[in-house]
Amino acid sequence: MMDSSEFSNARRGLPSLDRLLNHPAVASLISLYGRDHVRVQARRVVDELRERLAADPPPPPEVAESAVAALPAVIAAAVEAALGGPLRRVLNATGVFLHTNLGRAPLPPAVARSLPPLLDAYCDLELDLATGRRGQRNGRVERLLTALCGAEAALVVNNNAAALVIALAALARDREVVVSRGELVEIGGSFRIPEIMAAAGARLVEVGATNRTRLADYEAAVGPATALLLKVFPSNFRLSGFVAAVEPRQLAALGARAGVPVLVDEGSGLLRPRPQPQLAGHPSLAELVEQGVDLACGSGDKLLGGPQAGLLVGRAALLARCRRHPLYRALRPDRTALAALEGVLRLHLAGSPLPVDRLWPDRQAHRARLERAAGLLGAEIIPAEAFLGGGSAPEAPIPGEALALPGDDALLARLRRGDPPVVGYLRQGRLILDLRTVAPEDDDALLAAVRLALQNPKSKIQNA
Repeated sequence: MMDSSEFSNARRGLPSLDRLLNHPAVASLISLYGRDHVRVQARRVVDELRERLAADPPPPPEVAESAVAALPAVIAAAVEAALGGPLRRVLNATGVFLHTNLGRAPLPPAVARSLPPLLDAYCDLELDLATGRRGQRNGRVERLLTALCGAEAALVVNNNAAALVIALAALARDREVVVSRGELVEIGGSFRIPEIMAAAGARLVEVGATNRTRLADYEAAVGPATALLLKVFPSNFRLSGFVAAVEPRQLAALGARAGVPVLVDEGSGLLRPRPQPQLAGHPSLAELVEQGVDLACGSGDKLLGGPQAGLLVGRAALLARCRRHPLYRALRPDRTALAALEGVLRLHLAGSPLPVDRLWPDRQAHRARLERAAGLLGAEIIPAEAFLGGGSAPEAPIPGEALALPGDDALLARLRRGDPPVVGYLRQGRLILDLRTVAPEDDDALLAAVRLALQNPKSKIQNA
């Protein structure tokens, strides 16, 4: 093993490949990518540098020495460019809680701690331990969801789009589904409601206008071929001004009179009503069931605060048809998602606090937290708005305060490359760090990463 001075002295020649592979910064890659893949990239990097050193004229000695000293970092970057880096824990200081790029809702720590024993061994996912017979993998979460929402039955698939697809395929294939024109939305990844309906084999019947749809529009569209009345709550936008929409209760009453089931895509996974004003206008799954909706679906990794999942609650007879559909096996979640979802649902049932509650902190405690951080960083405390994110309440900011420091794009990049990575945002030439989306136990790690990025802007914070 060479010492650092020997390694960085280009005049002693390039290090051998084996000695490079034993350097700590390179050796650590082998456990992630395997020795053969790391060796391939190391050989390529060394060969390229050898060609540069043999150029005519050769680079100045100080340039050559610097290039040799940088070999471990260059090899690490080459390996990650070829094979991709591993997932990393990120500190989200953006003030956007359901940040899609950062994995949406973080799991409650207690739930996260409960998962390893269920994943590194076998578990009774589909076994009834009392009888020894095969059980229902959906059974635990179904009982919890029905208790929380007041529904007859529940079904879980791997995301909310899948919940919508399986309901349409099971209940409306080759038949008509009536939807307001103002609700033909596009969800994440450029997927649009009409395209989802087409993929499920349902025929779209548009009613009303983009900005105004009345109950009479639905009534006029119902006929012998009508399989469902569908209502979709918008994500990431709101219509305002000269607008009108039919409420779920009204649509449910029409469906009952016409003998046509009503499906509401609630989207955000709000289980029960919450008191915060940002959620006042958003119906929960429990409220939709109470209003007589036959089926309602939502996301597991948004306001519910769980893993990615699609929740489908409502009438038992309709959900039995969904469960029997061949798509269910393709769309059902794995044990990791079900274990995490069960844990989060139990917290909801117990009324325990969840990470989303950090958006509405105790003012005095949060102010003390900000003042401590501001004192250590030399930051200013300024008014700042947080958001639920994930398409929930896009026009309902949550007022509060955040930290502000002089900053630019280069500082943002250094923070992202830090250990741990920190993600904030810029506003009027200042770096804004909102602690409402940072767990209090991560404060010291965040402060250390920010101090390092501020003190040594030219350093490589992370060998990546």
